[in-house]
Amino acid sequence: MQFALRHWTAILLILLFAGWAVFYLPGTPSYAIFELKQAVDARNGNVAASYVDFKKVVQNAGYEALQGHNSSAAGTDPSSIIAQFVGRGAVDLFSGPMAALLQQWCVQQVNDGAQQLQMPTAAVVGAVLLLHRNDGTAYTQWTDHKGQVWEVRMEREADGWKIVQVKNVAELLEKLKHQRENPPASPSP
Repeated sequence: MQFALRHWTAILLILLFAGWAVFYLPGTPSYAIFELKQAVDARNGNVAASYVDFKKVVQNAGYEALQGHNSSAAGTDPSSIIAQFVGRGAVDLFSGPMAALLQQWCVQQVNDGAQQLQMPTAAVVGAVLLLHRNDGTAYTQWTDHKGQVWEVRMEREADGWKIVQVKNVAELLEKLKHQRENPPASPSP
């Protein structure tokens, strides 16, 4: 009892920290990023996929592609407005099947331990430190060791924080495809 009286401040701080770690931390986007990294490292594709809302990622990528395509066209032309509306409808229509294919591919890649999907610890720490949170959304941006800039947006959903947008995802997927088709040559002895 005397120990508790002498060290009441330290005990109180430990209890506060433990309460924070148990009740607050698991509900943060930072914790979701950490859990995603753990799942990728453990080659557990299904758990890793649970931290991504593939339908929203595909929809946002489609909208981004439409925006890029329509920005080169005349924005006030009525036909371009109709094309954009029809384009958004097409994105919404095809996002479900495309999301299912993307999810299946990602799960398989994580299960196989694909090197290009590995999350370096420094990148994860940087992403967490640079995380901007605003109510039910979070945003982070970092540059990996290859100089690729990653911009990721997350949203709080009913079952936790999920990635809902990866900026320039079409460009990133094209780079992954190119790396896969043209692996670096092994140095000859």
